[in-house]
Amino acid sequence: MLNVHNLSVSFGGEYLFEEVSFRLNPGDRVGLIGKNGAGKSTMLKLLSKEMEADSGVIATDKEVRIGFLKQDIDFVQGNTVLEEAYQAFEEIKRLERQLDEINHQLAERTDYESEGYHQLMIDLNDVSHHYEILGGYNYQGDTEKVLLGLGFKREDFEKMTDTFSGGWRMRIELAKLLLQNNDVLLLDEPTNHLDIESIIWLEQFLKSYSGAVAIVSHDKMFLDNVTNRTIEISLGKIYDYPKAYSDYLVLRKEMRELQMNAFKNQEKQIEQTEKLIEKFRAKASKASMAQSLIKKLDKIERIEVDEEDNAVMNVRFPVSVQPGKVVIEGETIGKNYGEKKVLGGIDLLVERNSKVAFVGQNGQGKTTLAKIIIGEISHTGNVKLGHNVQLGYFAQNQAEYLDGEKTVLDTMLDSANDTNRTKVRDMLGSFLFRGDEVDKKVKVLSGGERNRLALCKMLLEPFNVLVMDEPTNHLDIKSKNVLKEALKSFEGTLLLVSHDRDFLQGLTDKVYEFKEGRIREFLGDINYYLDERQAADFREIEKSSTPKATVKEDKESVKISYEDQKRQKSLKNKLSKVESGIARLEKEIAEIDAQLAVSYDELIAKPGFFDKYKEKKKELERLTESWYEVTEALGE
Repeated sequence: MLNVHNLSVSFGGEYLFEEVSFRLNPGDRVGLIGKNGAGKSTMLKLLSKEMEADSGVIATDKEVRIGFLKQDIDFVQGNTVLEEAYQAFEEIKRLERQLDEINHQLAERTDYESEGYHQLMIDLNDVSHHYEILGGYNYQGDTEKVLLGLGFKREDFEKMTDTFSGGWRMRIELAKLLLQNNDVLLLDEPTNHLDIESIIWLEQFLKSYSGAVAIVSHDKMFLDNVTNRTIEISLGKIYDYPKAYSDYLVLRKEMRELQMNAFKNQEKQIEQTEKLIEKFRAKASKASMAQSLIKKLDKIERIEVDEEDNAVMNVRFPVSVQPGKVVIEGETIGKNYGEKKVLGGIDLLVERNSKVAFVGQNGQGKTTLAKIIIGEISHTGNVKLGHNVQLGYFAQNQAEYLDGEKTVLDTMLDSANDTNRTKVRDMLGSFLFRGDEVDKKVKVLSGGERNRLALCKMLLEPFNVLVMDEPTNHLDIKSKNVLKEALKSFEGTLLLVSHDRDFLQGLTDKVYEFKEGRIREFLGDINYYLDERQAADFREIEKSSTPKATVKEDKESVKISYEDQKRQKSLKNKLSKVESGIARLEKEIAEIDAQLAVSYDELIAKPGFFDKYKEKKKELERLTESWYEVTEALGE
């Protein structure tokens, strides 16, 4: 479907990736991963033909249609939501116009027996047939279904796209792509502007999608739920495995351990050979043998261990001063935008050191309440900050406030004060801006790098209450994990607006759900909230009746001892088979390990070798679990 061969791209004389090759096939759902700035978005631009590589080839089948969802989109103004979504059906809309024209001509003409009228009837039949084949009678229903799945309400359909935020407009663009029947979908951070419910809907859609999908995402749970293959871009190379993200990490680690073991064995072999060469060199009678060993040594193909890019941020959020017990108190908070009521009658009490998550569909007022708390927007009702409270705020679009023409270093220095100006370079270093990277202009940074810089800049101000709105947007998975650990150990108060389930897990102790202008409190983390919401959704269809217990007849209870004996005999036979299977697999795996130590390169070149090796290990684990189960059953 889409074949990439020896692709190379460089910037400023340094390769982003060099001579990489892979193929996308129907049914592939690829997670394209890597650190911020590794080249993931660049790879999608190359695949979409939006930019050209320095060298290499991207070949596609002739009729392949490619849809590309970019992080930043140019939106045409002046359409309603439905009209904009219908842009996905260019051919159908063209046929609609053609049908209208033919029907208009037929209505005006009365020469029913003429050749021209007859030709119009033929044209009407042909166009109608083509219209039906393309789904002309279903596209409106399909469009509404996708828009509703992505969180729009029916009353939104006739509203102008200009009235929606960037996040909602991104959803319209995503809807168009999903409706276009593309053969290949390229999605760059598709979950960045979606709430949890819409992400779950998108997961289900992509799982049943028959074409190829390449997704750049830093949402670990989304990748695990959707993808069946992972391509990592790291240090100019790619690592391609037919596994979802979490399984890929395990496999990658195992592969590297095997490489390392083989590398150590080879080093030991080389060392012994070099000692023999030195020993034989000194004796004239052994000189020919020494030369033979030297030739043998030269022919050895050296095993290379894959490099790992383990550089991560070093983040710590210090608390400025200790605040009072109650840090935020709100009474009957309300906010209207024109006639639209976003929040009404909100009462809120946030105590010192609590960690709170704001969740809910987009447009329900999460960001609005965050901005009210920090005093950025007007509102009705009262918000009172506690004694000694110092607020820190990270906006959803914080990176957009950075001046693109400034360098990374100047951005920090201009915001620093006399106390922390000398620490700026160290702070940038802990956020992975080292050496010459501090002289880069902000406009050339990737989305994730800009977010890292915005986080770093935020630390120049003192705070003990931290309000963060979608801080993980564009951050790579390693950086997200570091940020999560830093927030876990933050000794202040945290208010966090986020849709990232994996990031929220175990991070907060309270969840506020925003719905229809109100908030509802859940005392637990995101898992507890999702469990409760599922219970709430399905409560109506749950049946309260439970199956009645039946009393066994005496005749059946008499048979128990005989049945037990039969079962025990069956279990013993099964145990014997399991034990012989375990012994066989342990022997086979040990033999393969010994072969790997000697002929690593030769073995890894064999197609399917590691899959078979992994399968044997999995089978051994399964049999071991089975052994425990059978032994336990025998004990009973």
